Amino acid sequence: MERDRNFAGIARQVKGADGQAMQHFMSNSPWSAQSVYQQIQAEIAGTPELGKGGIVIIDETAEEKAGGQSVGSSRQRNGRYGTIDECQVSVLMAYGNWKASLWPIWTLVDAELFLPAEWFDEEHAERRQKQGVPVERKFETKAQLGLQMIRRAQQCGLPFELVVCDDAYGRDHSFRSQLDQEGLIYAADVPCSTQVYLQKPEIGLPPKVRRPPIHPRVLNGVPAIRVDQWAQDPSLSWQTLSIRSNERGVLEDRFAACRVWTWVFGSGDEPRPEWLIVRIESNGDHIYVLSNALENTPLQQLAEACCSRYFVERMIQDAKQEFGWGDFQAQKYLAWQHHTALTACASWFVAQTKLSWAAKHLRDPQLIQQFELQVLPALSTANVREMLRAVLPLHQLSPDEARSQVVKHLVNRSRSTSSRLRHRRNATTQT
Repeated sequence: MERDRNFAGIARQVKGADGQAMQHFMSNSPWSAQSVYQQIQAEIAGTPELGKGGIVIIDETAEEKAGGQSVGSSRQRNGRYGTIDECQVSVLMAYGNWKASLWPIWTLVDAELFLPAEWFDEEHAERRQKQGVPVERKFETKAQLGLQMIRRAQQCGLPFELVVCDDAYGRDHSFRSQLDQEGLIYAADVPCSTQVYLQKPEIGLPPKVRRPPIHPRVLNGVPAIRVDQWAQDPSLSWQTLSIRSNERGVLEDRFAACRVWTWVFGSGDEPRPEWLIVRIESNGDHIYVLSNALENTPLQQLAEACCSRYFVERMIQDAKQEFGWGDFQAQKYLAWQHHTALTACASWFVAQTKLSWAAKHLRDPQLIQQFELQVLPALSTANVREMLRAVLPLHQLSPDEARSQVVKHLVNRSRSTSSRLRHRRNATTQT
C-alpha cells in the first residue's frame, strides 16, 4: 500500500481483513512488543556478516497530533521543525552497519514513547488510565530512555562497537558520563556553545572568604573555551578525509580533532578527557562531536564515527514513507508499542533482504567501469516493496465487494457519530 495505511485502509485493501479485529490486535491484545525487539536483536547477533562493525544510534522523532488525546501528546519540542507543537515524541534506537556487507544496512531495534512530566500529574491520571499507560511507568528523560535501550541491547547480546547520538543527548553530560562508566565508546554531537578545557582543570573548593564555599570550582585558572571558538583557531591542522563510497561518489569532508577536558559546574563529577572532533561538511556547516575513544584513536576512525548518524535518519525516513509508521492514528499506549514493534519487523526484513541480495547477486565490475562509478547503487527499501507487490499483490475488489466495503464504511461512520452524540448528551446531563 502507498497510502491510508491505517486500520480502516488496510481492512479495505486486504481480502478477509477485519478492521475491528485489527484494532483489537493493536490496541488491546497483550502481546509483548519488547519480545519482538529481543527477537530482532537476537537474529542480528546470529547473523555472521554482522559480527563486526555494528553501531547503535539513539535519536527521536515527533509526530504532530491534534486534540491532545493520543498517549504522550503534549506541547513540546518538535525536532523535525525546531518548534513547540502539540506532538508525540518517540525515542528510537537504530542499528547500522556499513562495513560488514557490500551494502550498508540499518534497522530499528528498540523504541520508547516519551511521556512528558505533565502526564504524571493528578490532572492526567484519568487520561493515563484511559490510554493504558502502565501504572509502573514513571517520568524519565529522553536520555534515561536511551540508556535503558542501550542496556537492554547489551543484555540481549546485540553486537555493537559504538553509540552515536545527536546533540539533544550529547549535551547531557551525565548521559555521556554514564556510557563511559559502563565501558561503551560513544560519538555524541554537541551544540556549538559547549565549553571544554584544553588543559586539565583542577577542581576543588575555593578558599573561604566570608562564608564557607559549598560548590567546587576550577582552582588553577584554566579557562573554558567554546567548541566553535576552538574551531576558528587559525593554527588548526585540518585534514580532508574520505569516509565511505555512496551513490553521489564519495563522502568526503574536512576534520580536525584534539584532546580536551570536560567538566560541568555542579555535576559532582571529576573532569574527564574526551576527543573533540569538528567536521566541516561540503555546504560549510560545522558539526561538533565529543567522544571517549582511546587517546591513540586515529583521526580516520574518529571521522567515521562522526558520520554515522546518517543511518538513523534513513531508518526514520523508511519507517514513515515506506512502512506506514507515519500513518499511525491509534491513541492507546499499547497500540503505539505494537505499531512501532511491527515497524521494526518490516525494517529488519528489508535489512535481511539487502544482505541476502548482496550475497546472491554480486556487483558486476564491468558495469562499474561502464558507468564510470566507484560503487553501484544499493538495493533500496522502495525496490524491496516493489518486489513484494509482485509476489503479494493487493486484492482487487469485485463490484459486490466494493459495494459491501462502502456500506460497511458508512455504517461505521454512523456508529461513530452516534457515539459522539451520546457522550455529548451524557456530559450535558451530568453538568
